[in-house]
Amino acid sequence: MSVTDIISQHTRDRQFSFEVLPPLKGTGTDRLFADIDKLAALEPAFINITTHHSEYVYRELADGRFERSRVRRRPGTIAIAAAIQQRYHIPVQPHVICSGATVEDIEYELIDLQFLGIHDLLLLRGDKAKEDSRFTPTPGGHAHTTDLIRQVQRFNDGFFADGTPIKNPGRRFDIGVACYPEKHEEAPNLERDMQYLKEKQDLGAQYAVTQLFFDNAKYFEFVEKARAMGITIPIIPGIKPMAKLSQLTVVPRTFHCDIPEPLAREIVKCHTDEDARQLGIEWTTEQCRELYQHGVKDIHFYTVSAVDSVVEIVKRLKGE
Repeated sequence: MSVTDIISQHTRDRQFSFEVLPPLKGTGTDRLFADIDKLAALEPAFINITTHHSEYVYRELADGRFERSRVRRRPGTIAIAAAIQQRYHIPVQPHVICSGATVEDIEYELIDLQFLGIHDLLLLRGDKAKEDSRFTPTPGGHAHTTDLIRQVQRFNDGFFADGTPIKNPGRRFDIGVACYPEKHEEAPNLERDMQYLKEKQDLGAQYAVTQLFFDNAKYFEFVEKARAMGITIPIIPGIKPMAKLSQLTVVPRTFHCDIPEPLAREIVKCHTDEDARQLGIEWTTEQCRELYQHGVKDIHFYTVSAVDSVVEIVKRLKGE
């Protein structure tokens, strides 16, 4: 069953999905699979796997000079997706991004995924490189998610990017995309950002997963506006519990999301990582309960640095 089918059919009243990262280069998969063992026990609807472009690093040479080179710190997205699918028999959804990839690179990714029987994709532009002040497309690559959707749909229709027919097109890829209840950081305003989501839908996106948020009112307002402008695809809320004291300030700044005042009042009372973790569990549990009360069926959890917190939250919700 595809992720699109899982979302649309609602085989369970409360469905959960999770995002995980590939392991750092050279660290192996033991830690990742130990985390997925915990998550798999919760019977997730699907698991998606992030993709990370290469970045510049500086290495000091023997003579004191520094050498700059590009390193991909978290390779292996497609391999990890295949391993999860084979080992756990859970639907997987790898990220495919514009950042750091040419059109040809993406085409080969699609071929590999097709060979592996993976047909659910989350298509994203990807973050700008750390050394850039703004997003810069890779030469020969895409500047926008909409361009990436067009390439995947052309592949679905049986043509490579250069127009050559695919002799055996195979099963079509299902397409998910991201959306931003508090707008993408580069969008001039929320309305313009939502127009981009409408364009993604019109090009063939079948569902959207939100950037993380802490204020449900932002999500409810976003969905209401989306429906009013003709966006009909499912909009799955993306949730992340805070799990460390440092995240209380780093997460909102990194992901450009507001902290609602009731949460802000509790944050100032935290003095240890355990204080922050417990606050994250309590706030996120209540956040999910309110989403359910408003008819939400699917919740997507960002699990980075918070696997144990997510496990506790989901166990609480499943027990209700």
